[in-house]
Amino acid sequence: MSTLRSDIWCGVFVRRHNDLGNMCVVSRRGDPIAGQVFIEVDHLDGTVSLYTPAPMVSRTDDSAALVFQQRFHRSSAADVRDRIAREVDFDPDLWVLSLDLRGDDVGIDVVK
Repeated sequence: MSTLRSDIWCGVFVRRHNDLGNMCVVSRRGDPIAGQVFIEVDHLDGTVSLYTPAPMVSRTDDSAALVFQQRFHRSSAADVRDRIAREVDFDPDLWVLSLDLRGDDVGIDVVK
Protein backbone atom coordinates (compact mmCIF):
# COMPACT_ATOMS: atom_id res chain seq x y z
CA MET A 1 0.00 0.00 0.00
CA SER A 2 1.38 3.44 -0.84
CA THR A 3 1.41 6.43 1.46
CA LEU A 4 -0.12 9.81 0.80
CA ARG A 5 2.16 12.49 -0.70
CA SER A 6 3.83 14.67 1.93
CA ASP A 7 2.51 17.95 0.51
CA ILE A 8 -1.08 16.70 0.53
CA TRP A 9 -0.79 15.23 4.05
CA CYS A 10 0.73 18.46 5.38
CA GLY A 11 -1.93 20.60 3.70
CA VAL A 12 -4.71 18.54 5.24
CA PHE A 13 -3.08 18.61 8.70
CA VAL A 14 -2.66 22.42 8.60
CA ARG A 15 -6.18 22.98 7.31
CA ARG A 16 -7.75 20.68 9.91
CA HIS A 17 -6.02 22.41 12.82
CA ASN A 18 -6.75 25.89 11.52
CA ASP A 19 -10.40 24.90 11.14
CA LEU A 20 -10.36 23.76 14.79
CA GLY A 21 -9.06 27.17 15.87
CA ASN A 22 -5.44 26.12 16.41
CA MET A 23 -2.78 28.16 14.65
CA CYS A 24 -0.85 25.82 12.35
CA VAL A 25 1.61 26.71 9.56
CA VAL A 26 4.17 25.04 7.35
CA SER A 27 7.49 26.29 8.75
CA ARG A 28 9.60 24.43 6.22
CA ARG A 29 8.63 22.87 2.92
CA GLY A 30 10.36 19.67 1.96
CA ASP A 31 10.08 17.20 -0.87
CA PRO A 32 6.45 17.25 -2.03
CA ILE A 33 6.28 13.52 -2.68
CA ALA A 34 8.25 11.74 0.02
CA GLY A 35 9.66 14.28 2.50
CA GLN A 36 9.64 13.29 6.16
CA VAL A 37 7.24 15.31 8.35
CA PHE A 38 8.19 16.77 11.74
CA ILE A 39 5.54 18.44 13.90
CA GLU A 40 6.63 21.13 16.35
CA VAL A 41 3.97 21.85 18.99
CA ASP A 42 4.13 25.07 21.01
CA HIS A 43 2.02 24.51 24.12
CA LEU A 44 1.76 28.28 24.73
CA ASP A 45 3.20 27.91 28.22
CA GLY A 46 6.89 28.20 27.34
CA THR A 47 7.30 24.54 26.40
CA VAL A 48 7.52 22.81 23.03
CA SER A 49 7.06 19.18 21.96
CA LEU A 50 8.41 17.54 18.82
CA TYR A 51 6.92 14.63 16.90
CA THR A 52 9.01 12.81 14.29
CA PRO A 53 8.28 9.86 12.00
CA ALA A 54 8.32 6.57 13.89
CA PRO A 55 10.74 3.85 12.77
CA MET A 56 9.15 1.24 10.52
CA VAL A 57 9.92 -1.54 13.02
CA SER A 58 7.78 0.13 15.69
CA ARG A 59 4.61 -0.08 13.61
CA THR A 60 2.16 -2.79 14.55
CA ASP A 61 0.49 -3.12 11.14
CA ASP A 62 1.29 -2.51 7.49
CA SER A 63 -0.93 0.57 7.23
CA ALA A 64 0.08 3.36 4.87
CA ALA A 65 -0.81 6.03 7.47
CA LEU A 66 1.92 8.23 8.89
CA VAL A 67 2.89 7.19 12.40
CA PHE A 68 4.89 9.43 14.72
CA GLN A 69 6.97 9.18 17.87
CA GLN A 70 7.34 11.90 20.47
CA ARG A 71 10.99 12.98 20.56
CA PHE A 72 10.63 15.90 22.97
CA HIS A 73 7.82 16.38 25.48
CA ARG A 74 7.33 19.91 26.80
CA SER A 75 10.99 20.85 26.41
CA SER A 76 12.62 24.19 25.75
CA ALA A 77 12.17 25.75 22.33
CA ALA A 78 15.95 25.96 21.88
CA ASP A 79 16.35 22.18 22.29
CA VAL A 80 13.66 21.51 19.69
CA ARG A 81 15.07 24.07 17.23
CA ASP A 82 18.55 22.54 17.58
CA ARG A 83 17.19 19.07 16.88
CA ILE A 84 15.30 20.27 13.81
CA ALA A 85 18.39 22.11 12.52
CA ARG A 86 20.49 18.92 12.85
CA GLU A 87 17.84 16.91 11.02
CA VAL A 88 17.62 19.48 8.20
CA ASP A 89 21.40 19.28 7.77
CA PHE A 90 21.03 15.52 7.39
CA ASP A 91 17.81 15.53 5.31
CA PRO A 92 17.10 18.78 3.41
CA ASP A 93 13.81 17.33 2.09
CA LEU A 94 12.27 17.52 5.58
CA TRP A 95 8.90 19.21 6.24
CA VAL A 96 8.31 21.07 9.53
CA LEU A 97 4.80 21.92 10.67
CA SER A 98 4.40 24.37 13.57
CA LEU A 99 1.28 24.07 15.70
CA ASP A 100 0.11 26.21 18.63
CA LEU A 101 -1.86 23.93 20.93
CA ARG A 102 -2.72 24.26 24.60
CA GLY A 103 -3.37 20.55 25.12
CA ASP A 104 -1.50 17.39 24.17
CA ASP A 105 -3.84 15.90 21.54
CA VAL A 106 -2.15 16.65 18.24
CA GLY A 107 -4.52 14.35 16.35
CA ILE A 108 -1.88 11.96 14.97
CA ASP A 109 -0.99 8.31 15.52
CA VAL A 110 1.83 8.12 18.07
CA VAL A 111 3.68 4.92 18.97
CA LYS A 112 4.57 4.29 22.60
